[in-house]
Amino acid sequence: MGILTNGTPLTWDEIKEYITLIKSQGIRQFISLYHRLSNRPNDILKWGDELEYMVVKFDHENKTARLYCEVDQYLDILQNFERENPGASPTSWKPEFTSYMLEASPGQPYLGDLAQINSVEANMKRRRREVIDLLDEDIVPITLTAFPRLGCPNFTYPAYEPDTNKRSSAPSLFFPWEVVGSHPRFKSFSQNIYLRRGSKVAINVPVFRDVNTPKPFVEHLQYGEEAIDGKEDHIYLDATGHGHGNSCLQVTLQAYNVDEARLLYDQLCPICPIVLALSAASPIYRGFLSDVDCRWNIISQSVDDRTKEERGLEPLKNNKHRIPKSRYDSVDYYLSPEGQAYNDIELVYDKEFCEQLEKAGVDSILARHIAHLFIREPISVFKELLEQDDLKDSDHFENIQSTNWQTMRFKPPPLDADIGWRVEFRPCEVQLTEFENAAFAAFIILLTRVILTYGLNFYMPISKVDENMQTAQKRDAVRNGMFYFRKDLGKAPSTSSPPDESEYELMSINTIINGKADGFPGLVPLINDYLASLSIDFNTRCSLYRYLSLIQKRASGELKTTAKWMRDFVASHPDYKKDSVVSEKINYDLLYACNEIVQGKRQESDFIDNMESKTIDSFSTT
Repeated sequence: MGILTNGTPLTWDEIKEYITLIKSQGIRQFISLYHRLSNRPNDILKWGDELEYMVVKFDHENKTARLYCEVDQYLDILQNFERENPGASPTSWKPEFTSYMLEASPGQPYLGDLAQINSVEANMKRRRREVIDLLDEDIVPITLTAFPRLGCPNFTYPAYEPDTNKRSSAPSLFFPWEVVGSHPRFKSFSQNIYLRRGSKVAINVPVFRDVNTPKPFVEHLQYGEEAIDGKEDHIYLDATGHGHGNSCLQVTLQAYNVDEARLLYDQLCPICPIVLALSAASPIYRGFLSDVDCRWNIISQSVDDRTKEERGLEPLKNNKHRIPKSRYDSVDYYLSPEGQAYNDIELVYDKEFCEQLEKAGVDSILARHIAHLFIREPISVFKELLEQDDLKDSDHFENIQSTNWQTMRFKPPPLDADIGWRVEFRPCEVQLTEFENAAFAAFIILLTRVILTYGLNFYMPISKVDENMQTAQKRDAVRNGMFYFRKDLGKAPSTSSPPDESEYELMSINTIINGKADGFPGLVPLINDYLASLSIDFNTRCSLYRYLSLIQKRASGELKTTAKWMRDFVASHPDYKKDSVVSEKINYDLLYACNEIVQGKRQESDFIDNMESKTIDSFSTT
């Protein structure tokens, strides 16, 4: 969720008075930070993951499953051990956007020793146990990307009503205000997205057309005294919570230095849509089967605070830029000199800030990246943080940086900690089990080692990465989608712009991950070649084999994605009427099955065929 700071949130009208100050100081803070830390050398690999949980309350008598909106009472208990044992806690807990969510990460970063990857799954299991131990038997944490009936009547416990009053600070037809988390940042930026945009967010998700789905599918909705119809053949959502109320898995790693961080940022960018498709886990929205398998566009639209002018619907008058994307979207710009020929989409950036950064000694590529982030305005500001020392503070920079939610995030070192330059991999949908989540985390970390060891080159035009992001979200994209990908991973990047189209071609995810005889080598075979050259203990090697096997089988279609498994579960349910509707009973049975899979009580051999790793719950932090 980004930087969480306590304080007194300013209203949007109050924030507007300080926008120029905050952005100007934010640029100066980055310049100060860059001069101080750009030459920070020789950092070792450290990394970690973030998992987000939804807490679900089952009513077994009435066959309902609802989001349990009272998790704040447990958060303080979960955080207590970390507070009392700084630097020694195995887990770390933070609040999330809604009152039914929790975010957890390892208490200390993992190090570069491959054996530490073998502790990830065990640490994830520990996190889930810590929550389960606090909850009643009918309340369970589930690593669920999207709650199938979020926004339906009575989808929470306790039940709340949405505020449909147009004059309220964050009106919605479906998402109650009480469901937003108690941390002041969450309600603040929810309100300010609405007020800055000048209207509710409008999220339209294509509906899955089954044989009995109405043709056309049109929802007749009442917004205050106004009757409105939803977009034809689309599921309508209208609140920030419809996106930020979803969950994901993120992986952050520390690079050797700033140049390596920029390189990894670039090379992982084309991997984002591939992992998004492989991890697809969210096919149901507001009680309807959709025609997409991933949350990405939903969350992108849910925080789209652009005005009509910025969206190109009205001439620029009060705003400075026409902005093509939401502040939550795919990467627009490669950061290394080697990637500049592949930056083929027009980058919108603040030219005055860019000039200021360049004059201060920031290279032109990085200056453009920062100036691109700073076309956005702050949407949550605390009164206590307005006055800052640019040489000692970085909150204004982080305010803008942390609310640019892109597929990759380039993260400068904090001023007050021994932490280096990092990159954050952000597109992955969270999986049901620790085994799966550990597998995806391991895949990303191992791939970065292979990129650096073999000098792999994944560069292709960034416009093609954008196209891949849209393909990745389509129904069953893993089996049916074709993705642009670089053909020769060992060839040096092009220096001519535009690069030759022969450098890349459309491939299936099976080819990208598993390779093709006498052709593309495949990412997992490259990882296996790398692992074969290393001395690895037996337990770690066994676990890595299982993890990579899961990735390979998902890519080949031998195993279903979570989204595909959920679709098939709904389609085969005796109550399903082939009308795209996921009823209360279907929702209950689906989530009950999810929890049984996590507990090992339910076997789904075409979804997860073998979860027997040799994970070990111990690692050194020194």
